[in-house]
Amino acid sequence: MRTICCVALLLIAVVAVAKARQASPHEGHGAHTGMSMPPDAEAVGPESQAKLLADKNESEFNHHLAGVFVALGAMFMLFHEPLTKRWRALLYMWPACFLLCGLFVLVWSDSQLWPFGHRPWLDEMTHNSEVFQHKTFSALLLALGLIEWQRARGALTAAWSGWVFPALAIGGSVLLLFHPHGGGMHGPDHLERMARIQSEHLTFSIAGIGVALTRSLSKVETNWRKLFSRIWPVLMLVLGILLTLYRE
Repeated sequence: MRTICCVALLLIAVVAVAKARQASPHEGHGAHTGMSMPPDAEAVGPESQAKLLADKNESEFNHHLAGVFVALGAMFMLFHEPLTKRWRALLYMWPACFLLCGLFVLVWSDSQLWPFGHRPWLDEMTHNSEVFQHKTFSALLLALGLIEWQRARGALTAAWSGWVFPALAIGGSVLLLFHPHGGGMHGPDHLERMARIQSEHLTFSIAGIGVALTRSLSKVETNWRKLFSRIWPVLMLVLGILLTLYRE
């Protein structure tokens, strides 16, 4: 009962923080009354429009492909026992999905960096918080994939290794609440776009925390353990679907 109360309080706190941050675009909208809009908000030239569209398409594609990996991993965990009994090699598909997702985010999340662009990684990560967080997300995914891979092959059996997944999932979910999104700050509809982006990231965060908490509860010896062990892959599947439906 105490655990359930803590879960509820944490989710309430997450929603409250996210909603407080989400209100800022609308507050900024009120501040524009009687004032001139920034140049990029009043009119955007053809070149800028093309750049904004390219950035939008790239961001949506990144979210969609990451969602496919997450949903695929969730499906493997949802049907883990029957699949691995018939095809033993599928035991590694769950961690492989996270490794592939982590590599994708590491390399393709910021096209201005090598090998697609010419910006130096260290300089961008130091001065661009969005890029830094993208690489942080990739590090979390890669760490999670490596730990789960070692657990799948039986090389890592320590009790602490079973708690790495919920710990990293909560860390990544909370980080999403503070994820900057520079591409949404330009254009005539930038306020609406930022509100939508923040709203979508809020749902990602809530789903991610739900996955982490139910995965944690599935490790605790209670009468609800089997139920939680079925719920967390479903919530993870929901998160993957939400990512594939992301739009800016």
